[in-house]
Amino acid sequence: MPIGLLFLMSQRIQSLEEIVPRYQGIFCDVWGVLHNGQKIYVEAAHALARFRIAGGSVVLLTNSPRPCSGVSAQLADMGVPDGTFDVIVTSGDVTRDLVASGPDRVFHLGPERDLPLFDGLDVSLVPAAEAQAVVCTGLFDDRTESPQDYAAMLSEFRKRDLPFICANPDIVVEIGDRLVWCAGALARDYERLGGETRLAGKPHKPIYELALRHLNGLVEGIERRNILAIGDGMPTDVKGARDYGLDLLFVSAGIHAAEYGAADDPDESALQAFLAAEAADPTAWMPRLAWTGA
Repeated sequence: MPIGLLFLMSQRIQSLEEIVPRYQGIFCDVWGVLHNGQKIYVEAAHALARFRIAGGSVVLLTNSPRPCSGVSAQLADMGVPDGTFDVIVTSGDVTRDLVASGPDRVFHLGPERDLPLFDGLDVSLVPAAEAQAVVCTGLFDDRTESPQDYAAMLSEFRKRDLPFICANPDIVVEIGDRLVWCAGALARDYERLGGETRLAGKPHKPIYELALRHLNGLVEGIERRNILAIGDGMPTDVKGARDYGLDLLFVSAGIHAAEYGAADDPDESALQAFLAAEAADPTAWMPRLAWTGA
């Protein structure tokens, strides 16, 4: 086995209980860890609730472009039990600051369900031809479209040097057993054209700073070494935790599961090779978040 792979070998755990005694707080991803867009993962919700019963605090950290109130309502509708978390921090929450500090005539690129992002902001939503900036929350129809469908639109934005504010840095997300494209894919393509992109969600610092402020309100004086990040996405959860100096529990049965076999029974050697190739060094990993103790 290559030396680099040996260095990056990560511990597989069966239960969150095995590693949490050293932590006072958790920053937990939502989509891919707590639910898949269609159903909640009951064992994951139970694990977070058990951590809270043991005295810890949980901040859900999501790249959803919706403000926290919208995500809270969505989780309640999906049946996430009371007691699963303390606070929700969303990419939409921190993106509002980017929108507020940018041009006041913006084109919204994304579905109508994301319009609450603009509530209370002093901006005007205008057609693309009149815009001074683009705010992207996703594709107009992520079930039938792909980033290639937006090539001409992005090229036109680039010709006009419009700043591109991305409210969801995720490239893809799971919906059931499918992966669908997110706003981050369009931001990626716009950046490849040489366009200016502005992002505040994971893996970028603003969303972690806001999450830490909330956690400090629950656990005064908490240090980063006492916070565990949990997530499944390499470019968002893993990179964000690494850049912000947090330990990470990697949930393997997420968007990268196809890289190393069956979602709930991954090939461990293939998984370790994948982690090494991504220069990822999580504290531990498990297929799905769970707490197996009483």
